[in-house]
Amino acid sequence: MKIRAASFISSNANYKKCPNDLRPEVAFIGRSNVGKSSLINALLQRKQLAKVSKTPGKTQVINHFLVNDRIYFVDLPGYGWAQVGHATKIKWEKMLREYLLHRENMFVVFLLIDSKITPQEIDLAFMRWLGESRIPFSIILTKADKKHKTLTKKNYTALTRILEEDWETIPSIFLVSSHDKSGMQEVLSYIQEITSNPLKK
Repeated sequence: MKIRAASFISSNANYKKCPNDLRPEVAFIGRSNVGKSSLINALLQRKQLAKVSKTPGKTQVINHFLVNDRIYFVDLPGYGWAQVGHATKIKWEKMLREYLLHRENMFVVFLLIDSKITPQEIDLAFMRWLGESRIPFSIILTKADKKHKTLTKKNYTALTRILEEDWETIPSIFLVSSHDKSGMQEVLSYIQEITSNPLKK
């Protein structure tokens, strides 16, 4: 998949107000400090299309980016230790749950996990919820720079062992780095494949 054009379309707190033209959507979600916005910018070859912040919890609504006038990349709020109040977290959880459960043209959720740390229970629990809810998802291990190759391999192995114990079929796993751009084409090719064939949804 070659990126020819990418533009911000809208931000919404309610999935019903998101674009309704039924173009395919792929969504990105992960813990608040996993590098989600940096990944989206790297995939789209834009520096600041998705807002990057050193403060966790920057993304607080459902953001749609139109790519090649054909597909939406959807930046979802992160979960985990974002320093926001309990009421705000509950509101985010409801917003995410409704989007993921009811957005009919959403083809896959990319669950982002930091490759430099061991598998976290919060990520594993979210995977289980996705599976129980029959929501298609793939895993992206972020921050997999070449200089962290040994650590990335260790945590990748740990994750696959856990998945083999709990899952009949392991979801696709991609290793990427927004810093050196490794793994980006593999993710884009996967997006091209699944959104070009509705039967694979």
